[in-house]
Amino acid sequence: MSRIDETKPFLPVRIAVLTVSDTRTPHTDRSGDTLVERLTGAGHVLAARGIVTDDRPLIAAQLRAWIGGGVDTAAVPASGDASAHRFTLGALAVNG
Repeated sequence: MSRIDETKPFLPVRIAVLTVSDTRTPHTDRSGDTLVERLTGAGHVLAARGIVTDDRPLIAAQLRAWIGGGVDTAAVPASGDASAHRFTLGALAVNG
């Protein structure tokens, strides 16, 4: 049984994708690419995209900026610097 109520109209959500990594770049962020493809393929809108290092103040600042800019949901794909074993956040939803 599907958990989606097909009787309700679809409402696209503006979503920002933030990758947390000490090594990823826009050219090597495959997890971010996959998430963007899936969310836009599902009919949602990519509001913003970014990459920050694994630093709590930087992550928090970026999420706050997006929330202040009207992003409905901020998503963080699981990504990080495997050599340092520093993985931060799997996914985070912030409703504004």
